[in-house]
Amino acid sequence: MRKFDAMTVSDLKLKIFRQIDALEKNRLEEFYGLLLNYINGQKDISDWNKLTANQKQGILDAIDDVDSGKGIANKAVLDKFRKKYSNA
Repeated sequence: MRKFDAMTVSDLKLKIFRQIDALEKNRLEEFYGLLLNYINGQKDISDWNKLTANQKQGILDAIDDVDSGKGIANKAVLDKFRKKYSNA
């Protein structure tokens, strides 16, 4: 039996809510993006199956880079380009 099998649906929802509620704003935004990706990814994974092995590996490598802190925050990139092109 898995640990979650003993929990009621209400208990599980409350546990999830409490964990989400404790997140800082940037982590909450990151979690929201992951949640949307998960929900949308459940609908159709056929695009992934169309990728070459090199493309798939590139995506997985990029995810590893971001997970290890080598990425640039989306907000930083957007701020940079908004500033750069605001007078264009």
